Amino acid sequence: MSLIPATILTGFLGSGKTTLLKRVLSEAHGQKIAIIENEFGEENIDNEILLTDSKEQIIQMSNGCICCTIREDLREALQLLAAKKRQGLLDFDRVVIETTGVADPGPVAQTFFMDDEIAESYLLDSILTLVDAKHANQQLDDRQEARRQVGFADQIFISKTDLVTPDEVQALKHRLTHMNPRAPQKTVHFGEVALSEVFDLRGFNLNTKLDIDPDFLKEDTHSHAAHEHHEHAPGESCNHPAHQQGHHHAHDDDVKSFVFRSDRAFDPAKLEDFLGAVVNIYGPRMLRYKGVLYMQGTKRKVIFQGVHQLMGSDLGPDWGPDEKPCSKMVFIGINLPQDIFLQGMQQSLVP
Repeated sequence: MSLIPATILTGFLGSGKTTLLKRVLSEAHGQKIAIIENEFGEENIDNEILLTDSKEQIIQMSNGCICCTIREDLREALQLLAAKKRQGLLDFDRVVIETTGVADPGPVAQTFFMDDEIAESYLLDSILTLVDAKHANQQLDDRQEARRQVGFADQIFISKTDLVTPDEVQALKHRLTHMNPRAPQKTVHFGEVALSEVFDLRGFNLNTKLDIDPDFLKEDTHSHAAHEHHEHAPGESCNHPAHQQGHHHAHDDDVKSFVFRSDRAFDPAKLEDFLGAVVNIYGPRMLRYKGVLYMQGTKRKVIFQGVHQLMGSDLGPDWGPDEKPCSKMVFIGINLPQDIFLQGMQQSLVP
């Protein structure tokens, strides 16, 4: 049996997850989708909303938060679904896990890597995060869960843009890009979104993510010198010209991103030692890290990514005849010491 694709749908309370899910379920796409959803409280209104409109298989977990007290239930629910599918008792093509609005998606994603039985049955496709344009700034200021949801995202959908001004939408997009530059952003109106932007994004499939994430791999449009200036230390004031518009830098988010770039090859042993050491210390604060690396000893690109303490690499295509081999790696995390990371990466290069 081929692996069952799984999508994690997250976003803060009221951001429109159920609306998006209803839209996906009611569309005539011919796919059978199993839903695992979780909200607080014994009675779940969402469950009834979804059931009235579809015949999808819904496994209801309503005794707490999907990412902590009932994380074991998630594992059991996934195992049960896969077993019933194998036995021909259930027929479905993919799974969508809708987390409660205050969930950290990290442990949910880790379930797919840490449990052998789950890893043998499922392929984690991507994490989708909904952001409510009307309330986002307040939520991002006040709640670390909301910031983590942005940091983990493979795709960000911005809802309720009709309730704010175009300038406010732009400022929010700027802020989200600063927190997570690798996730494409799209505004959605009442959950109306093409299925191709929800499923089969391959956010966790190392080789095929490159064509989804072209902007992350492109050189910056502004000069390298300007970029050096832009890479200010966390908490330091930023006078980068692009940020002098009087908006998003009022928000000193603890979820931030920075990029390491180099034209020199990495020494594989040194890089492994360094990443092993930082993951030991900072793993819980490292939300996502991903890159295309130029490694000594191979003519192929090395595609690398990690979530918290779990990381892995894969050989990508050869460097093209016109391509200059180089490494680019983005780190997204909570108050990570940028100088330590960049210095350690630099010291892992071949002299």
